[in-house]
Amino acid sequence: MVAKEKYLDLPLEEVIGDRFGRYSKYIIQDRALPDVRDGLKPVQRRILYAMFEEKNTHDKPFRKSAKTVGTVIGNYHPHGDSSVYEATVRLSQEWKIRHVLVEMHGNNGSIDGDPPAAMRYTEARLSAIASELLRDIDKETVDYMPNFDDTVNEPVVLPARFPNLLVNGSTGISAGYATDIPPHNLAEVIDAIIKKIDHPEVTIDQLLEIMKGPDFPTGGIIQGEEGLKEAYKTGKGKIIVRGRASIESIRGNREQIVIDEIPYEVNKAVLVKRIDELRLDRKVEGIAEVRDETDRTGMRIVIELRKDADSTGILNYLYKHTDLQVSYHFNMVAIKDKTPKQLNLMQLLDAYISHQKEVVLRSAHYDLKKARDRAHIVEGLIKAVSILDELIATIRASKDKADAKANIQNQFDFTEQQAEAIVSLQLYRLTNTDITSLEKEAQDLRTRIEELEAIIADEKKLSQVIKQDLRQIKKKFATPRMTAIEAHVEELKINLEVMVASEDVVVTVTHEGYVKRTSLRSYAASNGDDLAIKEGDHLVGLFEINTTDTLLIFTNQGRYIFAPVHTLPDIRWKDLAQHVSSLVGIEKGEKVICAIPVRDFSVPQYLIFFTKNGMIKRSELSLYEAQRYSKPLVAINLKNGDQLINVALSNGLQDVFVVCNRGYGVRYNEAEITPIGQRAAGVKAISLKKDEFVVAGLVMQGEQEETFFTLVTQRGAMKRMRLTEFEQSSRAKRGQMMLRELKGKPHRVVGFVEVTPEDQVVLLTELGTTVTSHPMELSVSDRYSNGSFVIDTDETGVVVDVWKSIKYIAPFKNDQ
Repeated sequence: MVAKEKYLDLPLEEVIGDRFGRYSKYIIQDRALPDVRDGLKPVQRRILYAMFEEKNTHDKPFRKSAKTVGTVIGNYHPHGDSSVYEATVRLSQEWKIRHVLVEMHGNNGSIDGDPPAAMRYTEARLSAIASELLRDIDKETVDYMPNFDDTVNEPVVLPARFPNLLVNGSTGISAGYATDIPPHNLAEVIDAIIKKIDHPEVTIDQLLEIMKGPDFPTGGIIQGEEGLKEAYKTGKGKIIVRGRASIESIRGNREQIVIDEIPYEVNKAVLVKRIDELRLDRKVEGIAEVRDETDRTGMRIVIELRKDADSTGILNYLYKHTDLQVSYHFNMVAIKDKTPKQLNLMQLLDAYISHQKEVVLRSAHYDLKKARDRAHIVEGLIKAVSILDELIATIRASKDKADAKANIQNQFDFTEQQAEAIVSLQLYRLTNTDITSLEKEAQDLRTRIEELEAIIADEKKLSQVIKQDLRQIKKKFATPRMTAIEAHVEELKINLEVMVASEDVVVTVTHEGYVKRTSLRSYAASNGDDLAIKEGDHLVGLFEINTTDTLLIFTNQGRYIFAPVHTLPDIRWKDLAQHVSSLVGIEKGEKVICAIPVRDFSVPQYLIFFTKNGMIKRSELSLYEAQRYSKPLVAINLKNGDQLINVALSNGLQDVFVVCNRGYGVRYNEAEITPIGQRAAGVKAISLKKDEFVVAGLVMQGEQEETFFTLVTQRGAMKRMRLTEFEQSSRAKRGQMMLRELKGKPHRVVGFVEVTPEDQVVLLTELGTTVTSHPMELSVSDRYSNGSFVIDTDETGVVVDVWKSIKYIAPFKNDQ
C-alpha cells in the first residue's frame, strides 16, 4: 500500500501573506528599528553585550575586532560577519555617532565614505560611556531570552543608564516602517529628563527651551524652529541643515569660501567633487579652484574665487545646488511594547523614564536580597565569635563538615546558611579585631537595607536615584553643543550673474521657431553674410542682448516660451539654428509671431496682446516671469479657434492701432484697456462684422507727426499714410476707413506695419515669391486711396503675408 503524501492544499495568497507577515514582523522587531528603552537595534545590543561578556571594556587593552565579530555570530547573531562588523564600525565612527559606543584602533572608515580596514586588521573595545549602557546588567535589571540555539541567554534590552536613543539617534528601514532620529546633546537630554521627572505636566515647548534641538557630531547649522517644534510634537517634521562656511579675503584682492563643517551624513568627498563639477561645467561662475585641505587638525574645504566674484551669491548657489545644505526629515519611530510606533518627544522621554524606574527598582530588589542575605550571615558570625570555645569543641567532636553543620544548627540554633559560613571560616578571622569589623559591617548593612527599602517603597526616592545617576553621567561625559540653531530658514537669493557668464551675444528667432545665440565674434567674422535660414522662413527677432537677459517667445496659439538667453543653443552665425522644440515641446503647426527681450521684469511695463478675432489684452510684464519653464506657458486664453497675431511692449501711456481685413482701423490709448491676469482672455479691441478679422495690432512707438504706416492689400497695392490721418477714438469701435471700397475686385488688407525711413517691407505671394519694397519711397496717401501696385499678382499670385524686414536691435544699450 502506497503511503499517503502529506501535502496541504492552501491558496497561494494565504501562504504568501502569512510568510511575508512573519518576515515583516521579524524585520521590524528584530533587525531595523531601535528599542525605545536603550535606543539599540538587536545587532548593536548583541555587539555591546558580547564585548561586555568578554571583558573587552574601556579599562582593558584593545582586542581584535574579528574576535568580537566571531563571538557575536557564534553566540547571538546568526548572520553574516560583514553585517556585524559594519555595525561595529558604525558604533565607532565619531562623525556618525554623537558619543561613540565602540573605540577602534586602525582604519574605521572616513567621512569621505572610505571603507574600513578588514576586521582582522582593526582592534576594538567598549567605550567608557557604553559601559553605562550595560552597568548593573548582572543585577537582574533586565529580562533575558535564549539565543538562537538555546545554548546561552542574551538580554532583551540593556539597562541603558543614559538616554542613548536621543543622544546617538538612529536610522533604519524595515518593512513598511522607517526611522530617522537625530543625535542630541547629552547634557540637554539629561536636563530635559530631569525636568520631566520633577514636573510631569511640563509641555514640549517648555522642554525645547532646555533641549534646543538635534546636536549633530558634524556640527553645522539647523534652520527652522517651526519644523523642530512640529517634529517634537508629532514625531515627524523637516528642518534645514547647512554646513558652516565663512568668506575670507586672500591676496590679490580676492576672496575664498572656507567650509569647516558639513551637514550630518553628507559624504565630504562627493560634496567636494560636486562643487568642482559645477566649476568645470560652468554652472556657477567665479570659482577658480576647489581644494580639500582637511587634515588631522580638522575639516577644511577651500573654494578659491576669481577677482570680483560675488562670494555671497556663490555660497548661496552652493547651499541651493549641493549637499552643503540638506533637508533632514525627522521620523521618530521606535519599538515600544514590541510594536513600532511613531513617538513624540514626550513619549520618548516617558518610555526612557519608565525603563529607568524598572531598572533601578529591580537593581534595588537585587541589592536588598544580597544585603539581607549578608546581614543574616554577619549576624551568625557575630554570635559565633561570642561562643567561640563551645563552637570549636562541637566542630572538633564532629565526624565531617556535614556532621559539624548539623551539630552547630541543633546545639546553637544557627540557620543552614550561618552554619555553612561558620564551618567555612578561616582561622585568622577568629582574632579579637575581627568582631569590630563584623559589627561595623552589620551596621552598614542595616543602613543599606533601610535605604534600599525606602527606594522600593517611595517613588520620590526612586526618582531621586535616577536623577542623581543621570547627573553623574552628565558631569562625566557631557560635551559642548556642536550644532547651532537658527529660528528661520534663510531665503537663498542668487543673482543670475553667479550662474551665467555675462556676455553680449546676438540672438535670432524665426517665424518657424528656429532660435540660436551667436557670439559677437562669430557675428563680426561673418562680414555681413546673410543668416543661415531655411527656405520660406523669415526672422521675427534679431537682438544684441546679454546672456543674463531673458527672451519671451510668443506663438500664434497664445502660448509663450520663457527662454533665459544662456539656455539658448550657442551656434555660429553661418550655421542653421536649432528648433525651439529642443528646448520645450511645442505643437505641430505652432508658429512664432514675435520675441521680446527682457532684462528686468520688475520694470513697470505692460504686454499688449492682439488676436485675429478682435480681442485685446493688457497685462503687467512681471506676471510673465516664470520659475519653471520646461514647457510652453499660457500667455492669453484664446477662444473659438482664435489666434494670437501680435504682442508688443508698452510703457502704459501709448496708443494702440487695430486694423481689420476690410480696411477699417481704430486708434485709442492703452488706458482704455484695464490690466488683467496672465491667463485671462482680454476684451474687444475693434467692432468686426461677419467674415472680418484683425490683420494687425500695433503699439505706436514714434512721435505722432513722424509716424508712418504702410498698408498692403492682397492685390499687391501698397500705400503710405501718416498716423495723424486717424483720430483718437475709443476701444471696440468700428474705426475709420483706410481703403476706397471697389465693387469689383475689392482690396483687402493683408499687412499693416509702422515704418521708418530705413525700413523695408517683404511681401509673400501664394506662389512663394517674395518681393522687398521700400515703402518710404512712396508718396503719402490719404485714407481714401488704394495706393500703388508694387506686384503684378497675375504673374505671382495674390499677396498672402507681409512682414517688416528685421533690423539688428540692441534694446538695452541705452540702459547701461
